[in-house]
Amino acid sequence: MAARQSLPLSRFPSALKCNSVTPSKYISHFPQGRIENSRTFLHQRRSQHTQGIAVSAPNGTTGQVCNWIDSVQLQDIPAEIQRKVKYLILDGIACAIVGAKLPWSKVPTEAILRVSDKGQATVFGWANKNTSPLNAALLNGTFIQGFELDDVHVHAPWHANSIILPALFAGAEYYGQTGAEPAPKFDGANFLCSTIVGFELGSRVGRALYGSEMLSQGWHSGAVFGPPAAAAAVSKLLGLSPGQTEDAIGSACTQACGLMSAQYESMAKRMQHGFAARNGLFAAFLAKEGYTGIDQVFERPYGGYLATFGQGSRHDPKYRENELTDELGKDWRGIEGVRVKPYSSMISTHAPVDCISALQEKYPAKFSDLENIEGVTIEQSEAPFAHGGQDIDRPINTVGAQMSTKYIAAAQLLDREILIDQFNDENINRDAIWDLANKTSCLWNRDFDGKSKWYTRVTVRFKDGDIVTEEVPVSQTMGSLLSEEKIKEKWKMLTDRVIDAKLRDQLEDMILNLEKVEDMREMIQLLGAEMRSAV
Repeated sequence: MAARQSLPLSRFPSALKCNSVTPSKYISHFPQGRIENSRTFLHQRRSQHTQGIAVSAPNGTTGQVCNWIDSVQLQDIPAEIQRKVKYLILDGIACAIVGAKLPWSKVPTEAILRVSDKGQATVFGWANKNTSPLNAALLNGTFIQGFELDDVHVHAPWHANSIILPALFAGAEYYGQTGAEPAPKFDGANFLCSTIVGFELGSRVGRALYGSEMLSQGWHSGAVFGPPAAAAAVSKLLGLSPGQTEDAIGSACTQACGLMSAQYESMAKRMQHGFAARNGLFAAFLAKEGYTGIDQVFERPYGGYLATFGQGSRHDPKYRENELTDELGKDWRGIEGVRVKPYSSMISTHAPVDCISALQEKYPAKFSDLENIEGVTIEQSEAPFAHGGQDIDRPINTVGAQMSTKYIAAAQLLDREILIDQFNDENINRDAIWDLANKTSCLWNRDFDGKSKWYTRVTVRFKDGDIVTEEVPVSQTMGSLLSEEKIKEKWKMLTDRVIDAKLRDQLEDMILNLEKVEDMREMIQLLGAEMRSAV
C-alpha cells in the first residue's frame, strides 16, 4: 500500500490542527530520558498506519473504537447479551422472509437483477437469483425494512437488523466463495460476535447524535447511523486490522445520508436502511483491499461525522462524542436499548395505539359503537409528531398508511390490531377507516417535550358528550423488550405465511443456537429458498 500523502499543516487554519497526530502526544507516554525511544515508537506506529495495521490516533475516539472492534471476542460478551441478540436476529430474519416478495420489494429486485450480472450472493426468498454482494446487501436490507415490523431503538432510532445482517451475510458469502484467496469458513460464533459489534456501535453512534434529534431535523436517522455500524461489523467478520477498520468506518461515514421525506408514500423509504448496509459493506471491502478512508472520522472538528451531523442541534453540546467510548466493552448500553415491534407501523404510532387499546379495554361499550365517536385528538412531543402527525388524503399507499398516526389510530379503533392485513389495498380503502381518520387530529404539545421525547395523550370525544383520555410517557414497545416467547410467536405468525414449517423450524434452530453453526453458508442457502408473498 502506498504511503498516505499529506499537505503541510501550515496550509490550514490552526483550528483544523487540533486532532492532528503530533510527536508530543506520544512522547508524553514515555518517562524522561526515553525521548529517542519514543520517536522510534512514533515512527513505527505511523509506518504501521500507512500499512493499514494500526489506527492513526489510538487515544482518539475513532482509534479507541477500532481497537475495541479488533480485540473484542465472543467470550468477552455477557451471555445475556448474546442470547438477546440471537432473539433479535430471529426477529430480523422473520422480517426479511415476510418482506422478500412484497410488491414494493419485487420492483427493485427485478430492476437490479435485470441490470446486473448474476453474482455470488443470495437474494433472500428469490431462488437462484444471485447477484453481487453489494446488491444483495441492498435488497436484503430493503426486505427487512419492508413492512415496518423490524426492530427499533429506544434512544437511537434505527433498525439494526436491516443494516447489520444483510451486510454480514453478503460479506460472509462472498469471501467464503471467492477464488482470490483460500475460502474461509465463517462460523456462527464469528457471525454473532460481529453482529453484536454492529448493533452496539450503531446504537452508540445514534446516542452520540441525540437519537430522535436527527428525525426532528429531517434526517432518516437509521440511514445516518447505519453505515459506520455495518462497516464495523463486516470489518470484524473479515478480521481486518484496526487500521483497516478505521479506513472502513471513514469511508462508510462519508456515505451516510437519508432524507425523512421518503416517508411520504415513497418506496425509497424501505430501501434507505438497505443503502446503509450496502455502503458499510462497500467501505469494508475497499479497506480490505487497501483503500484508505477518513482518519479519526468521528472526532474531526471540520467535516467530521459527528460535527457535521451535529450542526443544527438544539443541544449543548451539539453531540456527545463520549457516548462512543464510555465503558465500551464493559456495559452494553447500545444493545440494551434495542426493542422488537409488536405492530407493523412506524414507531411513533405505537404510543397512540397503546392509548387507544387501553381505552378500548376500559370502556368497551363506548368503543363498540364507532359511529358515536365525534373526534379523536392525539397530542405528542415534537419528534413523534414530526415523524407521523402529517395530514393524509385518500387514496394512500401502504408506506403512507404505516407512517401515518391518523391512519394507524383509525385502524386500531376499527380492527383492534395493527398487523399485515391492515395494509392490503382493500383494507386501506375502507370507508369506515377513512371516516375515523378524518375525525382524528394530531398536535404537537410543547409541554410534552420536557416530559419525554415519546410522550403521548389520546382524547376521544363522543357525540353524547362523553370524553375519555389516556396518556403514556412511552409506548410499550419502547418501554421493554418483548419476551422471548412473544418474539417466537411473532416469528411463527410471520413466517407461516410464506414458508413451510420444516424450513421455519430449521432456521429457528440454527439462529437460536448460532454459536454452534459451523458454516453460515448453510443458513444463507436456506434463506435463498423460494418464498411466497405475504400479501
